[in-house]
Amino acid sequence: MTLQELSDAEVAAAAARAGAEVVRGLYGRDLDRVDKGAGDFATAADLAAERAVLGVLRAARPDDAVLGEEGGEQGAGGARRRWLVDPLCGTLNYAVGNKLVAVNVALPGGAAAVADPFAGETGEVFRTDGTTAWDEDGVPLAPTAATGLVDVNLDPPFPGAPGFRAVDLLAHPDFVAGFRPRVVSTTLALAWVAAGKRAAYVTDGGDLSGSVHFAAGIALCRAAGCVVTGLDGTPAGEPGARGLLAAADAATHARLMAMVRSLPGALREARPS
Repeated sequence: MTLQELSDAEVAAAAARAGAEVVRGLYGRDLDRVDKGAGDFATAADLAAERAVLGVLRAARPDDAVLGEEGGEQGAGGARRRWLVDPLCGTLNYAVGNKLVAVNVALPGGAAAVADPFAGETGEVFRTDGTTAWDEDGVPLAPTAATGLVDVNLDPPFPGAPGFRAVDLLAHPDFVAGFRPRVVSTTLALAWVAAGKRAAYVTDGGDLSGSVHFAAGIALCRAAGCVVTGLDGTPAGEPGARGLLAAADAATHARLMAMVRSLPGALREARPS
């Protein structure tokens, strides 16, 4: 079977896996960096992984365009479809020897895949066709809040302040009573919500549904049956949504949303879910 004969979900998984192989192979090396400003940078691994992902997408879907975090818009102008690629989400982690990173590939409104390069010996890829989400072995993902672990993104900027501050959520009495915080600083945490390894994921921001960083994880969560909204309760992707609250189930989402709405300044801005 050729790459062009694969389904979109299989293409997304193959592309994410190709990027993950590069990330894994370059781990631990002294890599050149490209300064992006404001303390952000890319490494040679980011660039090489994106080339590997694009190689698969170009071979499998030559008529599609690609938006890559490092390379920007690529492919034929006016293409009907555009893939979103984040070749190494967690660059700062990776650069200091922390293996909590992800490779994200998404076709908005359809297939997506998130690769964890360092799970096991050869990595792990979660994928979706837009309707169902599967793990590395083809088993449907089953989100659950049983762990009680909530991953919270504490990286700046903080566009929701003062209405929303992640540190205020962590100090909320109901959060302390019912959950335990985790900070992995990579959107791999979204895939973990879909896979039942996290109860929820919370981040500040604007509309993240079309972001190269978040689109793949959002797609996995939705297909797995998670509840995914902005911090004001607006479904992710709808006008006005800002930030992200992805929860394993409706009850967990409701508990966290109530806390967010009770933060200083948040009530007047919130919309009902």
